[in-house]
Amino acid sequence: MSDLGSNKWYKKLPHPIVMLFAIIVLTAILSHIIPAGAFEREIVDGRPRVIPNSYKTIEQTPLSFLDTFLAIPGGFSSAIAIIFVVLSSGIMFGVLEKSGMIENAVGTFIKKLGLERRYLVVVIMTYVFGMLGVFVGYENNIALIPIAAITSLALGGDLMLAAAISVGGVTVGFGLSPFNPYTVGTGHTIAEMPMFSGWLIRSILCFSALTFLAYCNIRYFKKIIKTPEKSLSLGIDTSGFQLSKPIQEYRMTINNWLILLIFVGGMAFMLFGVFTYKWYINEISATFIMISIAAGIASRMSGRTISETALKAVSVVAPGAFMVGFATSIKVAMEMGSISDTIAFYLAEGLSGLPVYASAVAMSGAQSVINFFIPSGSGQALATLPIMIPVGDVLGLTRQTTILAYQIGDGVTNLLNPTLGGLIAMLAMCRIPFDRWLRFIIPVVGVILAIAWTVLLVTVLINWGPA
Repeated sequence: MSDLGSNKWYKKLPHPIVMLFAIIVLTAILSHIIPAGAFEREIVDGRPRVIPNSYKTIEQTPLSFLDTFLAIPGGFSSAIAIIFVVLSSGIMFGVLEKSGMIENAVGTFIKKLGLERRYLVVVIMTYVFGMLGVFVGYENNIALIPIAAITSLALGGDLMLAAAISVGGVTVGFGLSPFNPYTVGTGHTIAEMPMFSGWLIRSILCFSALTFLAYCNIRYFKKIIKTPEKSLSLGIDTSGFQLSKPIQEYRMTINNWLILLIFVGGMAFMLFGVFTYKWYINEISATFIMISIAAGIASRMSGRTISETALKAVSVVAPGAFMVGFATSIKVAMEMGSISDTIAFYLAEGLSGLPVYASAVAMSGAQSVINFFIPSGSGQALATLPIMIPVGDVLGLTRQTTILAYQIGDGVTNLLNPTLGGLIAMLAMCRIPFDRWLRFIIPVVGVILAIAWTVLLVTVLINWGPA
């Protein structure tokens, strides 16, 4: 009898490195076909901003055979800050795991709550990681991802469930956050609107998406408990994530509490710097290293032990760090071919003449496409909203609706964007290959987009303001 499951679409997915390299090659080919173009930009509040109606074609810069491969080291050079935050967060987790604090904390937490409430734990953690995305940011949460991995395995789940809880939660929360300074904040600044206005409808959308994600997580959890061979993370190494003794034997020692205090205090220090002094990736990495050293000393590790632990941790997260640089090569290839602005311009121009309801959804779809070429939220806002806002005005969309369409297109597709370094980095912390992640997340993205577009159509219906 034939194996019907062998014909499933995801069985035919190539390796993630092959997928990314194919996109780089496609970008090189497109640089020979698509006209090179650029918008004029001006510096506003220290950041380059597109000047409306300033697009013009420029001299073609198609990628040669050598250029196609030069884009790869260029991607690693461009992504060095994110690559190092992956390495530094891996080192910090390695030291915290070596100290025994994380295992004892997770084991004690589950012992107190009870395994019979494990579905509730999954729901709560999905919302918690979602709120971290809403209020804390994106890359700031990379170091917390392994906690979900340990908790998921302790509950009887797998690493895919851990990724769904943490990576999925953070990405949905950040992407649809009503208070996202990079997307909504930048959009409202460009549109000259009250900052974070319309937060109530955005909050309803974000909560609805997180609720659906929590439902999917529970459904997947029940499936793998009933049929373990249906796990999407079979064969992935779980060493360092598994509890080493029965739940009832766990308790927190005084030293564990001290190291937990160092970790929480370090994270609070990092967030203070992020929100007060506008710290970014390098400062976050430096904080992770400081936490690693302090936790190692507090747990009475020798210098040799800390060093060996750090190198072992680097070896674990190195594949993920490599994928971050490789994915960024696509963005570099786009820049070398000078076709990013051209794609944004023609997608925006294609919206003119559409009916108002169709134009809102099409605008969101266009932003979804652009997101694969300009994965930075603020970068995409600065490149496209000066174009999209006037287009929306002509089509009869309020500026609030135009910005929501942009936020949906950018935020939801972040869940499966191979060029988004933060996504690849967080999946790496869960050791989940990108092709396996796609098997889980593509249906989720489809439904969340349907929810989001329904909300978008409602905003058109009510003429959501301020205009």
